[in-house]
Amino acid sequence: MQLLRVAWALAGAALCCFVILLIHSRLLKEGQLAAGTCEIVMLDRDSSQPRRTIARQTARCACKKGQIAGTTRAMPACVDASIVRMKQWCEMVPCLEDEGCDLLINKSGWTCTQPGGRVKTTTAL
Repeated sequence: MQLLRVAWALAGAALCCFVILLIHSRLLKEGQLAAGTCEIVMLDRDSSQPRRTIARQTARCACKKGQIAGTTRAMPACVDASIVRMKQWCEMVPCLEDEGCDLLINKSGWTCTQPGGRVKTTTAL
């Protein structure tokens, strides 16, 4: 009797998980992003100039209300829209953990400085 109860409980749990998975797959059609997430759709690198690499990245984001596409820890992410509106780029924590962030003088972007002195400059379009 006890074994039968356990079997029915496991079967019910499995059925519940299947139903949840089915509902989730119906809500997120192929090609749709979950709210608050981003994905890189294009990445282009140009190393034609000595000691300089120019990288252009295009991301697709499905941000929640009050958020906008930005960069966190060197990856595309949804960030608070006020950060972009006020051009306070370093508040979205765009650099890696061991890098320092500084605003460009004209607030058109930011720099990430690595401990060895290498500088990565990012400008927002």
